[in-house]
Amino acid sequence: MAATFFRRLAEATPLAFSRAYRGQSSSSSGGFRIPYGAIAAVSGGISCFYCFSSPNLVHLDQSNQEAGPKIALNPDKWIEFKLQDTARVSHNAQLFRFSFDSDAKLGLDIASCILTRAPYGENAEGKPKYVIRPYTPISDPDAKGYFDLLIKVYPEGKMSQHFASLKPGDVVEVKGPIEKLRYSPNMKKHIGMIAGGTGITPMLQIIEAILKNLDDNTQVSLIYANVSPDDILLKQKLDILAASRPNLKIFYTVDNPTKNWKGGVGYVSKDMALKGLPGPSDDTLILVCGPPGMMHHISGDKAKDRSQGELRGLLKDLGYTEQMVYKF
Repeated sequence: MAATFFRRLAEATPLAFSRAYRGQSSSSSGGFRIPYGAIAAVSGGISCFYCFSSPNLVHLDQSNQEAGPKIALNPDKWIEFKLQDTARVSHNAQLFRFSFDSDAKLGLDIASCILTRAPYGENAEGKPKYVIRPYTPISDPDAKGYFDLLIKVYPEGKMSQHFASLKPGDVVEVKGPIEKLRYSPNMKKHIGMIAGGTGITPMLQIIEAILKNLDDNTQVSLIYANVSPDDILLKQKLDILAASRPNLKIFYTVDNPTKNWKGGVGYVSKDMALKGLPGPSDDTLILVCGPPGMMHHISGDKAKDRSQGELRGLLKDLGYTEQMVYKF
């Protein structure tokens, strides 16, 4: 029964999202505790190789750690997490749920990601080599005992193929968290987001933090680009989130539309940005995450040292400054 419930989560149908704002209690099914108010738990973390930027490992304050809840992550040590279940989300994406001590939280801030590693052959000395990739969990940071990853499986992806080979009971080594943008409620009046493919991950993490906090009045405008309608990860979930609060607006665009497609067509354009994003302002922040080609077109790539680098591309042409843009 728990597995059936988890597969329903993969369909991204958070039926009780609005209950979060009425303080309703958690519901559980089998081994999964799913707080209805924590819709992030529905979809899991999405792989975002491109979100790996100048990582600063977050070291926990020892006194706070002792006084607060148990934390499952360790920024200095690889920890094994056991795979509990999997479910298919799209033709090339899967949802993975990992479990840990039911009294502990994972230990994520908004927005941060984790590192995962898997053995991949041996070096000249016969010692194991590892492939290491960052992923952004989007399960509720307050959830206890589990976290979810939504991963696009690429034919040549070393880590994603490793995940696809896992069976319930297998383990993955995880370290973190790695802090990205430190979000705080009402830090900006309006946040614009441009995401491509799995770059939706950090956006969703921030969106859900805003929507479940009734004291956070931040306006959010998301432009989400994909190859085709079938490639839009968690569209149903995103649509329900947008319907739940008036401060979230979403515009979808795809390269290969179907006959009945009603969204945008093609790459993110200046016209899309002008209509779908807040204009340049000290009270505006634009977040960008996606594949290298999209980053180059929208904001320019990050620097070689993975710092933010110079702002280029469409956003610079529209008058935004480096202080108004953050590249994941």
